[in-house]
Amino acid sequence: KIILVGDSTVTDSAGWGLGFAQLLNDRAECINTAQGGRSSMSFLKEGRWTNALALKGNYYLIQFGHNNEPGKPGRSTDMPTYISDLTRYVDEARAAGAKPVLITPLVRRHWDKANPGKIKSTLAPYADAVKKLAAAKHVPVVDLHARSLELCEALGPEKCLEFSPVKTVDGKSTVDNTHLNAQGGLLFAALVVAELRQSVPDLTPCFRAMNESEVRPIAK
Repeated sequence: KIILVGDSTVTDSAGWGLGFAQLLNDRAECINTAQGGRSSMSFLKEGRWTNALALKGNYYLIQFGHNNEPGKPGRSTDMPTYISDLTRYVDEARAAGAKPVLITPLVRRHWDKANPGKIKSTLAPYADAVKKLAAAKHVPVVDLHARSLELCEALGPEKCLEFSPVKTVDGKSTVDNTHLNAQGGLLFAALVVAELRQSVPDLTPCFRAMNESEVRPIAK
């Protein structure tokens, strides 16, 4: 039993959660507890982590960072709080007899005007903090931030539009460069699976065989 824990970029409707479930075979069950708009702190305060632990998962895949950034009242945290929150997730998952896996935050597709084709990521410090904590706590880590940044830059801004949802507010349409449509959900879930095959080899039998055209449907 694999439990997903995180913010909107992990949910079934706007993240890679549903795509991840689709890449599992019948040896694994996936329950997605991720909730949009949550940070590592607010997910704890609302009791969502307690509820997730009550599901008695074997593995907990944990990704936060987007809503920990400044400017989000009731959700933003400083970096020490972010790290202490993630430490709590790790310790309490282990105390419950489960295996935690930390995931660095999915990159936002914010292109650097000064360096065309390159992404300027404000989430890099959070990704670095996750990796340092994983090393210190001997926890498997999926570096989704680095993998997603690499893939987006390889595809380029125009191709990335193919998996970016479009929002319409007051009659004006804008591209959502944070969340994912169904195509993007599967594409980035494949990156998570590829990393898990390396960092958590015990999960490999739970993943079904994937065709190259299925998980990399976009070519530059």
